[in-house]
Amino acid sequence: MKAPFLRRAVRAPGLFGIVAMACSFALGATDAAAADAGNFPNRGPIRLLVGFAAGGSSDTVARIMAPVLSKTLKQNVIIDNRPGAGGNIASDALIKAAPDGYTIMLGTIGSLAVNQHLSKLSYDPVTDMAPISLAVSFSNVLVVNANSKIHTFAEYLQAAKAPHSDMSFGSSGIGSSGHLAGEQLKFVAGLQNQHVAYRGGAPATNDLLGGTLASIFASPTDAIQFINAGKLRPIVTTGLQRLDVLPNVPTIAESGYPGFEANNWYAFTAPAQTPAPVIAALNQAIVATLKDPEVDAKLKKLGLDPAPSTPQEADRYIRAESDKWGGLIKKLNINL
Repeated sequence: MKAPFLRRAVRAPGLFGIVAMACSFALGATDAAAADAGNFPNRGPIRLLVGFAAGGSSDTVARIMAPVLSKTLKQNVIIDNRPGAGGNIASDALIKAAPDGYTIMLGTIGSLAVNQHLSKLSYDPVTDMAPISLAVSFSNVLVVNANSKIHTFAEYLQAAKAPHSDMSFGSSGIGSSGHLAGEQLKFVAGLQNQHVAYRGGAPATNDLLGGTLASIFASPTDAIQFINAGKLRPIVTTGLQRLDVLPNVPTIAESGYPGFEANNWYAFTAPAQTPAPVIAALNQAIVATLKDPEVDAKLKKLGLDPAPSTPQEADRYIRAESDKWGGLIKKLNINL
């Protein structure tokens, strides 16, 4: 016969028994998670969040890469557009997702390095996300409707300097590189024109084509097909060097404002605490996809430079860009 305290111990484990059981379960869960991470990806699909509307630049990059990335990972990669708030809606969805690698994001300079300096967020993209790899980098192009009276940068500056100027400039959203390029130009050139934020480059381009918007600092992806079709007119680009796809379009830096640079970039991120083996597997697949000849050619045709990197390189770059643009936002007193 068992002693009464032993019978009670069997019926009710008590504090130390509960702690021991909890530790056992936790260790088992940790071991299972580690084993699952080592086998990643062993199920699907993988959800790729994009913070802007379908048809925009970041969406286009995602759709160029997704088929090859799916083949590389041997799991379907499903694009999930979450437009709004300059990419913050997608970012919020990412950090709330399970850190298991099955939800990742193609973030922009705005959502990863700028928005936290424009408004108070419930998260910090630098610390609450785990960088996987840089994706692409590129400069923007200032474009107007082909029927616009503006043909040169000098004419644009004259129109934008007028009191109550109607030479508005649109961008893919607040905090986007197009927005910051326009604000930076306003500061150095003393312009009076106003910014109009959109939920992605595609709707901004549609309004420009329709004549309800005067100009856009657009990504080459959004603008190049309409430039080639004669529907949009390029004025200047925002990088230090001319775009290969627009070799006859001057830069702002060579047009009277030496050193002017406002480049754009995208990067892949996962929720913080995503296991290192999962990040490594995703990085390997994304880098291989960016180096795929067909993907490389499609991106370059749109004026985008593939920028594969290690997670560590991506982390350093994002932090440096956050410091850079945070300082500029404070200096120019840019706010929502």
